[in-house]
Amino acid sequence: MKRFLPYLFLFSINVFSQEFPSFKVMRFDEDYSFLKDSTRSFYESIKYIPLSDQKNIFLSLGGEARAEFLDFNNEDWGRKGIGSNPFLLQRYNLHADLHIGKNVRIFGQLRSAWETGRKDGPRPIDEDRLNVQNLFMDVDIVKNKTNKLTLRAGRQEMNYGSGRLISVREGPNLRLYFDGVKLMYKRGNFSSDAFMMADSKVEPKAFDNTSTKKINFWGSYNTFIFPKTGNLEVYYLGIHRDKAFFEEKVSDEKRHTMGTRFWRNGAGLIYNIEAAYQFGNFTGGSISAWTGSVDVGYRFAGMKGKPSINLKNDYISGDRNKQDGKLQTFNPLYPKGGYFGFNPQVGPVNLIDIHPYANYNITDKIVAQVDIVFNWRYSVNDGVYRPGGTLNLASSNSSKRYIGTAFFGGIDYNINKFLSSTTVIQYFKTGAFINDVIPDHKDGFFVNTRLVFKF
Repeated sequence: MKRFLPYLFLFSINVFSQEFPSFKVMRFDEDYSFLKDSTRSFYESIKYIPLSDQKNIFLSLGGEARAEFLDFNNEDWGRKGIGSNPFLLQRYNLHADLHIGKNVRIFGQLRSAWETGRKDGPRPIDEDRLNVQNLFMDVDIVKNKTNKLTLRAGRQEMNYGSGRLISVREGPNLRLYFDGVKLMYKRGNFSSDAFMMADSKVEPKAFDNTSTKKINFWGSYNTFIFPKTGNLEVYYLGIHRDKAFFEEKVSDEKRHTMGTRFWRNGAGLIYNIEAAYQFGNFTGGSISAWTGSVDVGYRFAGMKGKPSINLKNDYISGDRNKQDGKLQTFNPLYPKGGYFGFNPQVGPVNLIDIHPYANYNITDKIVAQVDIVFNWRYSVNDGVYRPGGTLNLASSNSSKRYIGTAFFGGIDYNINKFLSSTTVIQYFKTGAFINDVIPDHKDGFFVNTRLVFKF
């Protein structure tokens, strides 16, 4: 890998001959059909490969190489007794996008992800040596100037809203995917997706991941774009899970989520307001849980560095009584790993947090961000959960609410069109609850530096 990256850097400097659109988080959202009649540079020749004389059949190739160094000190507040734990993560993706006429496309992507040096071995989010990440077909059932209706079938990534409930999970080494069908409709500033999906269990070797082979995630996500006032999203999500792990009990659950999000980005006032209610049942009881989030800030677009300041506040329900047969613990479904910052020690369950943060553009290519996150348990009868929603630390009959304070500092450097780097430092100061239930508690310190090449 050390020998490979310098060649990536030289390649990224030399092959790019014109201004291209930015790479998307979901690589299948990129469109290179505008290269149909352009002069062919080397890079253009792999982004648009005509396969017919009329050029109505074409292939586009792309990929990614990512190297990441991490050093976790006192992960889980010293409970593991490991201390410093430096390790290396690597991820490689290669995709092909085949367009057949105006109404059919097939997208396929392979991924390989590796972990090296972690003392207690790879986590479930770290290693998958070779796997099919995406393999689906799109068919445009209706396509005209005003309406578009597309059926997508196969293995696919999904990412909606701010990633609170459905995220591709770009931060960790392994991105999420699902197997199923999705119907996508778009008309003007309105879009609506309806889907039925099965998730998978990740195994570390090559092509050994297993699908649940039954629909366990379904829903509808609807977006209304209002250019002047903001954007509205309304959604319903259903999920069925076997042996879900809450402090109340380990149980099968069937849960329904109704939610809405109102947001605006850009210059001046920016905001992201979201609320969701969950209901359903688990073995021996009923579910009633909720979350609410307000993120309000201001971007000074006319000032040098275009600074922005934000204040975020989340309320996420936890279980009030383990003996009453009612579960109030919120299930974040498939959230992004870093919603509360890099390597968050506290996940979006049973939580109250206050989170001020600020961004500043040091140059056109370098952006700095600083964050502080204050964390409390919503219910003293429920524990602390991991970023993915699984129980990490039980309540242990402690009456203390304050979990701790996280301090973040990060630098994003877009070296050029193809190459970028991110460096983040985090310090977690334990609070009264951690100090009460972990006898030999320790503050956490985390360092992460990442180099990413995309083409």
